[in-house]
Amino acid sequence: MERLGGLLRRARLSPGPSQTIYKRVEGTQQGRLEEEEEDGEEGAEPPAHFFPMELRGPEPLGSRPTRQNPGLWAAAGRKAAPYLVLTALLIFTGAFLLGYVAFRGSCQACGDDVMVVSEDLNDELSQDSHQGTLYWSDLQAMFLRFLGEGRLEDSIRQTSLRERVAGSAGMAALAQDIRTELLRQRLDHVWMDTHYVGLQFPDPAHPNTLHWVDASGKHGEQLPLEDPDVYCPYSATGNATGKLVYAHYGRPEDLQDLRARGVEPAGRLLLVRLGVINFAQKVASAQDFGAQGVLIYPDPADFSQGPHKLSLSSHRAVYGHVHLGTGDPYTPGFPSFNQTQFPPVQSSGLPSIPAQPISADIASLLLRKLEGPVAPQEWQGRLPVSPYRLGPGPGLHLGVNNHRASTPISNIFGCIEGRSEPGFQPRRSLLFISWDGGDFGSVGSMEWLEGYLSVLHLKAVVYVSLDNAVLGDDKFHAKTSPLLISLIENILKQVDSPNRSGQTLYEQVVVTNHSWEAEVIRPLPMDSSAYSFTAFAGVPAVEFSFLEDGPAYPFLHTKDDTYENLHKVLRGRLPAVAQAVAQLAGQLLIRLSHDHLLPLDFGRYGDVVLRHIGSLNEFAGDLKARGLTLQWVYSARGDYIRAAEKLRKEIYSSEESDERLMRMYNVRIMRVEFYFLSQYVSPADSPFRHIFLGRGDHTLRALLDHVRLLRAGGPGATSSQVARGLGFQESRFRRQLALLTWTLQGAANALSGDVWNIDNNF
Repeated sequence: MERLGGLLRRARLSPGPSQTIYKRVEGTQQGRLEEEEEDGEEGAEPPAHFFPMELRGPEPLGSRPTRQNPGLWAAAGRKAAPYLVLTALLIFTGAFLLGYVAFRGSCQACGDDVMVVSEDLNDELSQDSHQGTLYWSDLQAMFLRFLGEGRLEDSIRQTSLRERVAGSAGMAALAQDIRTELLRQRLDHVWMDTHYVGLQFPDPAHPNTLHWVDASGKHGEQLPLEDPDVYCPYSATGNATGKLVYAHYGRPEDLQDLRARGVEPAGRLLLVRLGVINFAQKVASAQDFGAQGVLIYPDPADFSQGPHKLSLSSHRAVYGHVHLGTGDPYTPGFPSFNQTQFPPVQSSGLPSIPAQPISADIASLLLRKLEGPVAPQEWQGRLPVSPYRLGPGPGLHLGVNNHRASTPISNIFGCIEGRSEPGFQPRRSLLFISWDGGDFGSVGSMEWLEGYLSVLHLKAVVYVSLDNAVLGDDKFHAKTSPLLISLIENILKQVDSPNRSGQTLYEQVVVTNHSWEAEVIRPLPMDSSAYSFTAFAGVPAVEFSFLEDGPAYPFLHTKDDTYENLHKVLRGRLPAVAQAVAQLAGQLLIRLSHDHLLPLDFGRYGDVVLRHIGSLNEFAGDLKARGLTLQWVYSARGDYIRAAEKLRKEIYSSEESDERLMRMYNVRIMRVEFYFLSQYVSPADSPFRHIFLGRGDHTLRALLDHVRLLRAGGPGATSSQVARGLGFQESRFRRQLALLTWTLQGAANALSGDVWNIDNNF
C-alpha cells in the first residue's frame, strides 16, 4: 500500500484521448474539485452512492454508517481457505483503490491538472514511473503490477493460521488484524460493531449420537460420528427414530420419485447426499414429506476423482446449517444489537426435525443394510456398495443435543468516502466489510441489514461479494442480479484469463459456449450474503466464483479446507486466480464509483418477466377454462418495458454535463432493484420480498408453481404443496396475481419518474 501510495502521489495526470482531468472550482466551497472533459466542457458529478464490498471469514460484525452518502460495497468471506482469499483480496483491492483515490484528490489547489508531492521521501519508485504521466491505461497497468507482487499469497497463508469459528478467540484476533490493516491504509473511516446473536453449537458433555434400533425399539450398536465438532447448526434438538430410506439429494422431486416407486418417506430417517441444493433445503423438503430426521453425507461421485485429484477423506463429514433463511433465526426481522430484548418469536425457516452430517464411511455401513427396490441408475454413487437400494432398512435412532448460545460477533467496516455530494474523492463511496457469522447463514450481514434497511435503498448502489471466490480455476461463474449482467460482460473482456495465456476471461468462456451468459451467469443462492442484499434489501448484488470443471471443490465446510489443500487443488495457481478475482473486483469498483451514469442495465428485468411469462403462457388455456386470465401481468410488463425505454431515450438525449439531471437519473436507476420488493407483504413475515428472487407466495416463482397444480401429475407435483396434498385454489391464485402485478406495476411507475410523466395502459 505504501509503495503504491507513493507512486500515485508522485504521478502526474494529463488528459489522454478519453481522459478526465480535475480542476479547482473557485467559489464558496473552498477546495472543491470538479471534473472537466478533454474538450473543456465542465462535467458535473452525479450523486455519491454506497457500494458494498463484502469480506466474510474473519467475520466480525458491526454497522455504524454515520455518513448519509450512498456508496459501493465489496464482500468476501465464508470459511477457511476460500475466506482467506477473500481477506487478502479485500486488503489489496482496498489498498489500490485508496491509492487511486489519493491520486485523484490529494491536491486541493494544484491548478488545471493534479500533481501531488510525496509525503514519504522513502517511497520506492520504479525508474519508468518517476515523474511519469498517468493515463487510464497506466492506472490499469499499475493495478496489475501491484497485485502481481506476490503478497496476495503471503496474506492468504498468514490468515490461514487463525481459528475462524464465530465467537472464538481466534476469530476475534483475526477481526482485530483486519481492522488494524484497514487503519494502516488510512481509510477515511474504520469501525467495528458487535451483535449478540443466537448461534447453535454442539454440547461437548452430550454429543450427538446415532444408534441401530431393533424390531422392539431397543437401542443397539452405536454408530461412530467421527468428528463431534461437525454438526448442522439450527437443527431441531431431540430424538428421532425410524427406518432408513435413501433419498438421493433430498430434493422434492427425489422424494416424490420415492413415493412413486412405493417407498414412503413419511415417518422415516432419510439418508441424502451432499450437493445440488443446500442443507436447509434438503431438511425442509424432508420435513414437508413427513420424514422424522435427515442424515447428510458426501458421496465420492460428487467430488473430484482421478490420480491427480485431491479427494475428501472417507471419514470426514461436512458442516452445514439448516435454517431456511439468513440471519439470526431467533430475532427475525430485528437486528441483534446490544442484547436488545425481542418478542419470543423465531424464524419460520427453522426445521422441526433433527439433522446430522455423517461421513462416507458411516453412509457405506448404512447403505449396506438397505433393502427394497434398487435405486435408479442416476442415483447410484461411488461408495463401495453395489447397488444402492432405496430401502427401507433397519431402524435407526438419531439424537441431536446441540445447544443455543448468545454469541458476540463483530463486523468490520472500512470506508473510502465519495466526493460528489459532500466533497468525496471517488464519485461514490466505497465501503469494505468483513462479516462475522457467515457459516451460520450470513448472520453478521443479515443482522446489519435489518438494522439499516430503512436507509439502504437510498444509499447503496451495488454489493460485491468475494465469498467463495476461489474454489478452482477451470470455469467462472457470476451469481448476480440481472441489473449487473451487461457490466459484467464488459469487465470480462478486460480481464486476462488466469489459466489461458493470451485470452481474456470472456474469450475463455465463449470457447465452450457461444452464449457467454449461459456459461457464466447464475442466480443468487440463498446461502450467499449477496442474496440478502438483493432479495431482502433491494440492492443489486454479485458474487464471483472460479470453480473446478466437473465435481466441486471437496473440502468446503470441512476441517480439511486449508490453504495447503486449496493450493494443491489449484496446482500452484492460487496466486494467479486470486489476482484475476482482484482484477474483476477492482475494475468493477472503479466503473461503479467513477462513471457519471450508473452502469446498471435497468431494461434487463423486462426480459426476466418475458421469460417467466413464457412459462405461464403454457397454462393460459387451463386458466381460461376457469374464467381466469393473466392479462394483468402482461399489461404491467408492457408498462415496465415502455418506462425503461423512455428513460433510456431521455438519458441518450441529455447532456452528461448537466449535474442535476445526472443525479435524477442515477436516483431512478439505483432504486430499480428496490422497486421489485413487494410493498404488500410484511418484512417480518416475508423477509425476502423480491418478486423475482425472493421466497413466498408473492413471488413469480410461487405463482408459477401454483399454476402448475392445474395439471395433476405435472411438474408442480414436485412442490411442497403437493407433499401436503394441496391443489389449485382460485382465491389464492387471485391474491398471488394481485401481489405480483401491483409490485411490477409500481416498479414501472417509479421508473417513469414524476407522477405527471406516468403513461401506462394498465
